[in-house]
Amino acid sequence: KIKNYNDIKKLYYPSLKRFICTELTSGYFLEHNEAKYTEQREKVYTCMRIPKELEKLMLFGFFLCMDAFLYAFTLLPLRVLLAALRLLTLPCCGFSGTRLLQPAQVCDVLKALILVLCYSMMHYLDYAMIYHLIRGQSVIKLYLIFNMLEVADRLFSSFGQDILDALYWTATEPKARKRDNIGVIPHFIMAVFYVLLHTILIMVQASTLNVAFNSHNKSLLTIMMSNNFVEIKGNVFKKIGKQNLFQMSNSDIKERFTSYILLLIVVLRNMEQFAWNLGHLWKLIPVVVMVVVSEVAVDIVKHAFVTKFNNISAEVYSEYRTDLAFELLSSRQKNAYTDYSDTVARRMGFIPLPSAILLIRVVMSSVKVQGALAYTCVLLLYLGLLTLKVLNSIMLLGKSCVLIKRANMEDKLYEQPSTETPSARTVLFPSAPIPIEVCSATGTAPTASIASTCQNRPTTPPPEPEQPIPSLSKEEEGEPGATSELKHRTPKKELLELDHYTDCGGRID
Repeated sequence: KIKNYNDIKKLYYPSLKRFICTELTSGYFLEHNEAKYTEQREKVYTCMRIPKELEKLMLFGFFLCMDAFLYAFTLLPLRVLLAALRLLTLPCCGFSGTRLLQPAQVCDVLKALILVLCYSMMHYLDYAMIYHLIRGQSVIKLYLIFNMLEVADRLFSSFGQDILDALYWTATEPKARKRDNIGVIPHFIMAVFYVLLHTILIMVQASTLNVAFNSHNKSLLTIMMSNNFVEIKGNVFKKIGKQNLFQMSNSDIKERFTSYILLLIVVLRNMEQFAWNLGHLWKLIPVVVMVVVSEVAVDIVKHAFVTKFNNISAEVYSEYRTDLAFELLSSRQKNAYTDYSDTVARRMGFIPLPSAILLIRVVMSSVKVQGALAYTCVLLLYLGLLTLKVLNSIMLLGKSCVLIKRANMEDKLYEQPSTETPSARTVLFPSAPIPIEVCSATGTAPTASIASTCQNRPTTPPPEPEQPIPSLSKEEEGEPGATSELKHRTPKKELLELDHYTDCGGRID
């Protein structure tokens, strides 16, 4: 029995002494669980590599969107002019063939008609009235309006490309087939109605952002920027595979490019209100930079944690760039079945026509073109945009050839076209129809149609057996046999067969 303190001391002191000594001198060896700690270190390194790899993909996607966007201002008018010249010279040269215009020319004429009609109808909308109507609302109501506009923009982009594809196919479908459509004119009316509504929606978005810029305490702008961080909560804690991550990356590219267009419209409207005072421009630049930095920071944090929680390596973004480069080169084939801008629209959900119409509307209302000098400046601006478009296209084609050669995917560009008819919502890019000639020496630019300096044009290669496609599960499990070269040996069929709208239902078929 314990009667006093000395009994307690004699009974517990040796054990307490051993316990303290053990706590102070005990050790452990991390190499006993080397695999676990190596994996944790690789996760840290992956998070550190995400910003660089993600921004490479974002930059490549940004130039893809810019190329499709500049097409509406530069090459589309020239192609329509060539189509008009073809129609005018038919009586002189004689009609030989079954078509007055080629299918691509018909699509270009339809795009130009939609652009002109929607632009003329946009003159009946007063931008200033919409701005003051939005400015009179409360902050919370504007926040809800902005969120609803973002959702509506995604829905419009999803359904709008289907409407345009239906119009193009109805207008160019061979007449020998049995008619199972409602006709070209109803499809054209639906397309004009869609483009007009989407343009109005983007105008309201730009007006809401303009109100946020001009608010005194910038509270609305802060709320809109904080809305970007909601994406982290909505995407980070979900099970996301490589296919879903590819779609999320394409959506982020589209959102970032669209936000740049909205910021440009806001700056133009503000500069017009302040009589193009450069002093006011310096006041807008910090706010613009803050919005851009918040977009970049949210994307980096979101992708870093998505890849961490789903055990996806940073090299997957290099695969995504290769897939986009493969689509770019495939859409440049002589017998390609889709226009390049439509390819970008399907993949990323970016439809250039509504944004182009709104930008033309804002520029024409902000800048008064009067006199010979003003028209000379407009001509110089057009030539500058055309030069930018050509240089951007050459740069993209050269970079795409480098990526394809680095991934050892040149043979896929020489495959014969498959007999399967592509649907309006699925683009089967691995079955490229016509060989596109890539310089085997440098791999920097395709020859014949793009750069005639490559002399080593490959002859007709014999058909090679289809390479097996590595399964995604093995790559995600990190098996030692799944090397980076094997990943790039063939394009990811699962990634290439997906368009932007496959994931609208929250699943991947």
